[in-house]
Amino acid sequence: MEIDCQPEDSIVSSFDEDCVELGDVKDMRLEADAVVNDVLFAVAEMHVSQSLNSASDVAYINVETREGNRYCLELTEAGLRVVGYAFNQVDEDLSTQYHETVYSLLDTLSPGYREAFGNALLQRLERLKQNGQ
Repeated sequence: MEIDCQPEDSIVSSFDEDCVELGDVKDMRLEADAVVNDVLFAVAEMHVSQSLNSASDVAYINVETREGNRYCLELTEAGLRVVGYAFNQVDEDLSTQYHETVYSLLDTLSPGYREAFGNALLQRLERLKQNGQ
């Protein structure tokens, strides 16, 4: 899959910095878009669910890892967690751990994500090293 994203730019941003605040509440729909943009370079597919109802306090993100595993993620103020093992699927009986960041969640789900993230970081460090000399 070709992606028009520079991984070295994505790894230094944080979706919390890109969120939109509504009073004291983050709009999770906009937060979800920022999450997707941050890590799209390191997964096979990722998008905000259009069929599950998102609101200012919850959003759902579909992700397919580089290994081909599909997940439906829930994003709330508590963090991100897996709520289903297929796109647009919410299993009410599933009780999974919340992760503070998308990086932490994907790190536990996908060795391919870890490798892509590490490679992007090494490329960025190499570029910084070359520019510094």
